[in-house]
Amino acid sequence: MPLNSVNTNSGAMIALQNLNSTNSELQVTQQRINTGKKISTAKDNGAIWATAKVQSSTASSLNAVKDSLQRGQSTIDVALAAGDTVTDLLGKMKEKALAASDTSLNTASFNALKSDFESLRDQITKAVTNAKFNGVSIADGSTPKLAFLANSDGSQFTVRSKTLSLKGIGMTTTSTFTSASAAKTMIDTVGTAMGTATNKLASLGTSSTGLDTHLTFVGKLQDSLDAGVGNLVDADLAKESAKLQSLQTKQQLGVQALSIANQSTQSVLSLFR
Repeated sequence: MPLNSVNTNSGAMIALQNLNSTNSELQVTQQRINTGKKISTAKDNGAIWATAKVQSSTASSLNAVKDSLQRGQSTIDVALAAGDTVTDLLGKMKEKALAASDTSLNTASFNALKSDFESLRDQITKAVTNAKFNGVSIADGSTPKLAFLANSDGSQFTVRSKTLSLKGIGMTTTSTFTSASAAKTMIDTVGTAMGTATNKLASLGTSSTGLDTHLTFVGKLQDSLDAGVGNLVDADLAKESAKLQSLQTKQQLGVQALSIANQSTQSVLSLFR
């Protein structure tokens, strides 16, 4: 026979325990829905939280790597643009030298071609001198090589400079001709310079492709890390929504059960009437 007591209500205590448990679960579910995460603090699961923090930090640090690689791309692109200008100018210089090698020219025509040749030569120097991005150039010979970040561990992607100045392509600031025969010799000199410049541009193009490929890889790596962190800590909101409905119903039933258990002691009063 159950004990009729106003001091101890076992049914109410059990109902209260169940209600407190439901409220605790409901609080956890509501937090997951509010934050979108099943693990938002170290209290939820210390090991997984720590792993997620480390991976998230690595993914974030890759932003600096991407910025560095993009600066590298821009620096090379500027050098390539200067190189295109240099090869165009060399082509025009070769044309002027070829025209000046014609022995049938009069002095005025020869001097005009010579002046054009020297003007084109000087434009090469201007183009290479101005080929800088953020104050840095890999075309003017001022920097032997540039190193850009390659990964979050600080490893580097090295790009070697290719000097496209007159000296770098086998010419000088005084390269010119004073006679038809000298102009004929200059044709070969300019042709050799053209070959040197195109080879250096090809090398820069290869470096640019390497940067593009590595930048794409870093982007994919960052996406993979972000997805991995999400798998560890993100909540399944569809599941949590269904659980929320269930717990809210369970909470309401628990409140009613506690109310019924509290009313059961009222039956003791009938014994004293």
